[in-house]
Amino acid sequence: MSLEITLGPLLFNWAPEDIAGFYERMSREPLVRRVYLGEVVCGKREPLAAATLLAAADVLRDAGKEVVWSTLGLIATPRDRRLLQGITQQDEPSLLELNDIAALSLLPAGRSFVAGPLLNIYNGSAARFLVDRGCERLCPNIELSLAAIGEIHRACPDLQVELFGFGRLPLALSARCHHARQAGLSKDTCRFVCDRDPDGQAVATIEGEPFLSINGIQTLSHGVHTLSASPDDLQAAGVGAVRLSPHLCNMSAVIAAYGRYFETGDRGRLLAQLRSCDLPGPLVDGYLEGAAGMRLAAAL
Repeated sequence: MSLEITLGPLLFNWAPEDIAGFYERMSREPLVRRVYLGEVVCGKREPLAAATLLAAADVLRDAGKEVVWSTLGLIATPRDRRLLQGITQQDEPSLLELNDIAALSLLPAGRSFVAGPLLNIYNGSAARFLVDRGCERLCPNIELSLAAIGEIHRACPDLQVELFGFGRLPLALSARCHHARQAGLSKDTCRFVCDRDPDGQAVATIEGEPFLSINGIQTLSHGVHTLSASPDDLQAAGVGAVRLSPHLCNMSAVIAAYGRYFETGDRGRLLAQLRSCDLPGPLVDGYLEGAAGMRLAAAL
């Protein structure tokens, strides 16, 4: 059985026309079967792209894709709670991805869901708790090693595992907005200045070394995560799907590179093809091996 390629939710504040164009192109990608849509980072940004994402969902479904709606990763205000409540209690049959554990209390009993990577599920007991509540698929926390993911799979063998396999790593969310503060604005009057950095803004150490990137209230890695494990090792650990996170780079070429990797297992070719895609940072791959996530990727 080959690994499935999925497209994760857009984490950045793109213009509506860029969002529409992106998902129109993705609708023509034969290797992508499932696409996640929705605002995950900031509830204030949700109205900006809501209509565009609804239209994109129709385009994707018409192309035969499965659409999953992703929810906010940090429920910080009454507005966020109302937004989450509206999504979780709608009658539309689409599958939902939960990224804040608070969403469980709003989800109707018996409704299936995907556990997103921001839920921070670290072990089989936590995964089993979610399975008992209706979870059918887990995208594990990005910090987990492949060995730890395998342990979760053995504890919950019927739980589908979808691995975050490409993109700047989503590390943390804050109640404060980094972009607004940098621009001398408050979070409530931010003017959505995060749209100035559609792949995130690079952050350096005091010594000037690239370290992290920021996206409104979100902190991400500076490097772009990729896989350090072979397709066979991924499947042995229970991984059935690999998630690619949208960026401004040539995502069609990224998708094609992963498709070839899953067929051939040639990691050197994967890295070479990814590096030709105008990525926003260097390729990194440490977490799956229990190493630092910022470890630079090298061919096996």
